[in-house]
Amino acid sequence: MTTTPAATPEATSARTVFLLAHTGRPAAIRSAELVVQGLLRSGLRVRVLEAEAADLPLPPSVETVREANPGVLDGCELLIVLGGDGTLLRGAEFSRASGVPMLGVNLGRVGFLAEAERDDLDKVVDRVVTRAYEVEERMTVDVVVHNNGDVVHRDWALNEAAVQKVSPERMLEVVLEIDGRPVTGFGCDGIVCATPTGSTAYAFSAGGPVIWPEVEALLMVPIGAHALFAKPLVTSPTSVLAVEVQPHTPQGVLWCDGRRTIELPPGARVEVRRGAVPVRLARLHHASFTDRLVAKFALPVSGWRGAPS
Repeated sequence: MTTTPAATPEATSARTVFLLAHTGRPAAIRSAELVVQGLLRSGLRVRVLEAEAADLPLPPSVETVREANPGVLDGCELLIVLGGDGTLLRGAEFSRASGVPMLGVNLGRVGFLAEAERDDLDKVVDRVVTRAYEVEERMTVDVVVHNNGDVVHRDWALNEAAVQKVSPERMLEVVLEIDGRPVTGFGCDGIVCATPTGSTAYAFSAGGPVIWPEVEALLMVPIGAHALFAKPLVTSPTSVLAVEVQPHTPQGVLWCDGRRTIELPPGARVEVRRGAVPVRLARLHHASFTDRLVAKFALPVSGWRGAPS
């Protein structure tokens, strides 16, 4: 994870911000309206997706583009995303493809990828207008699926790539491999291969450890494994993790960030390695990840006295 200052200032009139919102939520529609009004008042341009514009009360000056256009974020300084975890992960897809940093505003529950909450909208607008934010790069993973020796699918993830069973009544039989060497095999509900960012997402729910974002590592967490040795494994960021679906087992399924999926026939092999392209996140606060962890999970810290002076 690396952190850099915001872009060098340009003429305010030339600056454009892209807005992505979960328009199915009334709170997101109202929040989007407030953000757009604040940005336009300050002389910034705003761009939104054509499909979302129909659900948002937007003035005519707001630019609309079709999502199918590969250059939807061309010329944009920042991507502001309003919504829950699913919307933020959708925003990460746009951010990674364009290199434009994403600033998330949480309208859901936990929202670890978000930098602000709904009550912070005025502050968000002010920080964007004055460029009072830094940009942080988060590690991703690249995913390759092999079948019968051929590459049949390529994907990526910011949080995790999860190999899971399809049939609820039968376990998925897998063998785990790290850096070209077998580690163990067992029947299970699935395997999560996660980044440090994803350690507080699906991997956390499966019993994996929390990894601080500045730690460069890969994480492998079994789900519901029937084995004595089925513990989470933390590896080097240069390691290659592999999950082999055994030929005699029912088919499985690969989920990347819970958004993109592909079926895994018996005998399929999934390889996960550090991604070539990071996701860039805009940060408004210098609070430590420890404080973020405590706040997001409402952890009990009463009685803490701190280091002696």
